[in-house]
Amino acid sequence: MQIFINTYGTYIHVKDDMFAIKIREEKSKAVKVNHIAAHKITSFVMSKGSALSTDAIALALKHNIDIVIVENNGHPMGRFWHSKLGSTTKIRKEQLKASLDGIGVTWIKAWLSQKLENQADFLQDLKKHRTKQHDFLDQKIESILTLRQNISQSNADNIKEVDESFRGWEGSAGRHYFEALSKCMPDAFAFKGRSFRPAQDEFNAMLNYGYGILYSRIERALMLAGLDPFVGFMHRDDYNTKSLVFDFIEPYRIYADRFVFRLFTGKKINKSHFSEFTGGYSLNEEGKAFFVAPYLEYLDSDKIRYKGRLQTRMNTVQLEAHRFANSLIE
Repeated sequence: MQIFINTYGTYIHVKDDMFAIKIREEKSKAVKVNHIAAHKITSFVMSKGSALSTDAIALALKHNIDIVIVENNGHPMGRFWHSKLGSTTKIRKEQLKASLDGIGVTWIKAWLSQKLENQADFLQDLKKHRTKQHDFLDQKIESILTLRQNISQSNADNIKEVDESFRGWEGSAGRHYFEALSKCMPDAFAFKGRSFRPAQDEFNAMLNYGYGILYSRIERALMLAGLDPFVGFMHRDDYNTKSLVFDFIEPYRIYADRFVFRLFTGKKINKSHFSEFTGGYSLNEEGKAFFVAPYLEYLDSDKIRYKGRLQTRMNTVQLEAHRFANSLIE
């Protein structure tokens, strides 16, 4: 299981070779302690304001348990991770070479093309129960697929030759896509395009949190496959940025998009899940508690068809990370 620690003042330590999670109830001041065996845990995701002992870190490292520290918006800040590589160093050497030649271009084309295809497919699905918006959605789908074709038909031996074009086409597709999603939202939660930190509306606040969880899961999948999350292809030159995470996540953003959108259109979201502050919105503690458990079930338990077999969404990510890593050394 993956454990999220969002309550301020929570403390994790070790007792009898088990994790002891001490939570102080805010209203009653009572202290609640949960004991969990290490073999049942895959990762801890901890918000600022919580604490853990060095014994807890050591036990996590011993059992290959990931510990991720996140911002309040869910964006990962850093992690405790064992010092062993996920696989042979040859993968990282070939990854670096690929970032400088046509192999990197090939993979970026594939990831971005899949992202835009996912967006078009989602809008196609939305047409089923929105007959009045068919023409509008058809226009958006056509625009996105045209931009996808621009990406897939590009020829270059180095990403520098096409990265600006790719960014432009991807950005244009994103504007069409989110305009369409906003048009299909309940009036109370309509929004004006993508916004990041801070989110300018409730939808983007929850979507950013969903992406934040996905970032940490993508990074873990890449590391387990023996890849370096800092050596990317299109996002490769930003200082101290996990560029490969941002490259590799593109086809999988649709997981968060579909889940968050359906929470809003299913009328399961209310204003009490969010805090408004000067300049934006954030998901509050109540909202995080509402969101995290079903989102993790959607990622880790619900199954989709992948290469003829049923797999969880995060299993498909891990399998694709290994496929990518293996392709570099084959």
